[in-house]
Amino acid sequence: MIFNSLTYFLLLFLVVVLYWFFSYRLRLLLIFIASLIFYGFWRVEFIPVMLFSVVVDYFIAIKLSNSSSLVKKRLLITSVLVNLGLLFYFKYLIFFSESAVGIINLLGMNADPFVLKIILPLGISFYTFQTLSYTVDVYRNTIKPEKDFILYACYVTFFPQLVAGPVLRAAEVIHQFSNRIVFSWLHIVIGLRRITYGLFLKVVLADNIGTLVDTGFSMPVDAMSALDVWTLAFLFGFQIYFDFCAYSHIALGSARLMGIKFPENFNFPYLANSPRDFWRRWHISLSSWIRDYLYLPLIGKKVQDRSVGGLSDALTRRRNSVALFTTWGLMGLWHGANWTFVLWGLYHAVIIYMYRLLSPLTSSFSRRFKLLGGVLITLPIMMLSWIPFRAETLDIALRMWLKVLNPFLYSSLGMRENSYLAAVIILIGIFITYWIKHHFIPNINQDSYGLFLGRVLSFTIMFSLIIIFFRPINQFIYFQF
Repeated sequence: MIFNSLTYFLLLFLVVVLYWFFSYRLRLLLIFIASLIFYGFWRVEFIPVMLFSVVVDYFIAIKLSNSSSLVKKRLLITSVLVNLGLLFYFKYLIFFSESAVGIINLLGMNADPFVLKIILPLGISFYTFQTLSYTVDVYRNTIKPEKDFILYACYVTFFPQLVAGPVLRAAEVIHQFSNRIVFSWLHIVIGLRRITYGLFLKVVLADNIGTLVDTGFSMPVDAMSALDVWTLAFLFGFQIYFDFCAYSHIALGSARLMGIKFPENFNFPYLANSPRDFWRRWHISLSSWIRDYLYLPLIGKKVQDRSVGGLSDALTRRRNSVALFTTWGLMGLWHGANWTFVLWGLYHAVIIYMYRLLSPLTSSFSRRFKLLGGVLITLPIMMLSWIPFRAETLDIALRMWLKVLNPFLYSSLGMRENSYLAAVIILIGIFITYWIKHHFIPNINQDSYGLFLGRVLSFTIMFSLIIIFFRPINQFIYFQF
C-alpha cells in the first residue's frame, strides 16, 4: 500500500473517523492494527520481522532502567547487534557476498558466484533506526522506558511514517500518543492541506520529471555531452526532492489528521548557501539521527535529543577526519547496498572537508555576498552528487562526472529540448515559491480577501492536476531504502 493510491486513502479515512470517536485505549489499538494492515498489504510475512525488532527493544529498554552499568552496556550491545544483524542480513548480505567474490577473483583466485534470494522488508532501515534510537536514549537516561507495549509499538509502527520516515524519536512522539488529543477542525484542515501539497509534488511534478530522468539515463554515456550530464543531475535532483518531500508532506498531513505532529523534514535545501546549510535543510530527521547516534559519539561529543539542525551542529568546527569519512561512507551505504551509494556519501565527505578548509578564507566577505555566492556555488555541487545516486554502476557515474570536467563537451545537446527547458523552469519555480512563502505572504494581511481567493485558486489548480495525473501509480523513491 503506497500513499498515492486510493487504497491508502480509504484506510486513512476509516482510521481518522474512528480515531476521533474512540477512547484513549481504543485509539492505540486502532493505530497499531491499522499499521499492521498497512504494512501487511506489501508482504504479510515480514510483519513478524518488524514485531521482533519492536519486542526485543521493548524488553531491553525496560531492563536497562534498573540494571548496573556493566549490564546496561551488554544490553545495549545486544540491541545493536540484533537490530543491525537483521538489517545486515536483509539489506547487505547479498552485497557483501558479491563484493567478496569479486575481490577474490580480482586477486587471481577463482570463486564461483552464488545466488542468494533475500527480499528486503519494506521500511526496515527506518524502523530499525527508530528502535535503536529508543534503546540508546533509554541507556543515556534521556528518556524513561515505556511500560505500555501497545503505546511503544505505535511509536515504531505508526503507518504514516513506517516505510520512509521521518525518522522519529520517542521523545517527540510517544507523549502525543499517551494523551487523548482533543478534536479540532484545525487538525483536519492542516492535515488535508499537507496531503494536497504532497500529492501535487508526487503525481504532478516528481513522476513527470522521472520520465525525463529515465529517458536521459537510458542514453549511452558516450552519447552524452557535458550539458546533458548537468541537466540530468539537476532533473534527478528535482525528482528525488519532490518525491521525498511529497512523502514527508503526506506523512505529516496524515498524522496531523489525528492531531499528531511530526518534525519538519525539508526546508528548501536547494537554496542552501553551504554544504552545512544543505544538510540542515535536507532529510533533517535522518541527518540529525546520524549526527547524534553516529558522528558525535565517534568523536566523543555531547549529543542532542531532537530531530532538528541536521548535521549542521556537527560541522561547525574541525572534527576528526576519520569520523567524518566513516560517517558519510555509512550514510551512503544506508541508502543502498551498492558502491555507487558509498561514492555518494564519500563525495559529500570530501565537499564538507573542503568547505571546512576554505570557510575561514571567506570570513571577510559581506553577508549578502556569502549568501548569494554560497547558493550559486552550493547548488551545482550538490546536484552533481546525485549522479552516483542514480547511476547503475560506479563506471557510469565516474564517466559522467569526467564529462563535466571536459571543456570540449559543452558544445552539443544530446537530449530533447524539453528536458533542458524543464530543468530551467523548475529551478526558477523553486526560487519563486521560496520568495512567495518567505517574503510575499508574510508581508500581506493574513485575513485579506485576496489572500483567501489566492489560496482557493492555487488549491483548485493543484487538486485538478492531481486528478489528471493520479492514474499512474509510481512507488516513492525512498521506499527502496
